[in-house]
Amino acid sequence: MATRSIKEVARLARVSVGTVSNVLNRPEVVSPATRDRVLKAIHELGFVRNEVARHLRAGRSRTVGLVVLDVSNPFFADVAKGAEALADEHRTMLVLCNSAADPARERRHLDQLEQQRVLGILITPVDAAGPHLAELAARGTPLVLVDSPAAGPQCSVAVDDRLGGRAAGAHLIERGHRRIAFIGGPLSIKQVADRHAGIRDAVHAAGDGVELTDCRTPTLSVAEGRAAGERLAALPDGARPTAALCANDLLALGFLQAMAVCGLRVPEDMAIVGYDDIDFAAAAAIPLSSVRQPRELLGRTAIELLLEEVTTPETHRHRQVIFQPDLVVRASSEARRSG
Repeated sequence: MATRSIKEVARLARVSVGTVSNVLNRPEVVSPATRDRVLKAIHELGFVRNEVARHLRAGRSRTVGLVVLDVSNPFFADVAKGAEALADEHRTMLVLCNSAADPARERRHLDQLEQQRVLGILITPVDAAGPHLAELAARGTPLVLVDSPAAGPQCSVAVDDRLGGRAAGAHLIERGHRRIAFIGGPLSIKQVADRHAGIRDAVHAAGDGVELTDCRTPTLSVAEGRAAGERLAALPDGARPTAALCANDLLALGFLQAMAVCGLRVPEDMAIVGYDDIDFAAAAAIPLSSVRQPRELLGRTAIELLLEEVTTPETHRHRQVIFQPDLVVRASSEARRSG
């Protein structure tokens, strides 16, 4: 069926194009009889208004882009859920884009969103200090960083990941562990680097006698967590760490799988702490201890900051909102060790 135009609606209803526009945008200014005649014509013709064109004529669309590092990670699904809920309250659509932690892919998404004249962009960046983010904001697209502190003049919402890593490390040390592994990477991802720095802080504060082993992974996936677990399980008993902090819960779930396959008991032979506290952490065969982030609140707060910048640009001031993480202790790290 051919797309019907507003002129055809006006012709069928025997009114002006301006009257049809008023029925669509300001129905209260049109008499009930005329309004009913226009609505009947819209129904008969199957007319669908072009919202994109309408908003672009007004300056910007009612769409917000959300660019995340890994769309398969439930953490980002929860962030998106929080953002979308508040966006919907403001009759704004959220479009989800996956950068896959690839700077070139991230740049393509940002270019396309800017070309679509989106209302603004929420992004968990590959590199928060990347010049393209500042350039985008300078060209007039409001920008809020999510799960990453801003390196420039933008709003951001984040969690104190260094504090989270330190809390997890202190927990494992208090449980008697002296050989601890950090599973994660790459450290070019700021969240991973901060969590690594946090557990190093805890190990340093414990003094001599506590060792930290770094087990780098190219991505933050279940498969890489499983591979890291197999590598550590192959070490001799006296050299193998007895506890691990994984940089996210997907790694921790894969690591837990590897322990089961390799015949190591959790937590007796290997205590495990994840990060993010996604729903699957508590539902694992051995419930995972994890550093909890307020995932939906991150998304909701990011939308609040973005809409504030859009609606009141003359009074808006960029803010960096930092939330505190909480360590949730479960069966995967509860048992104490004597050494």
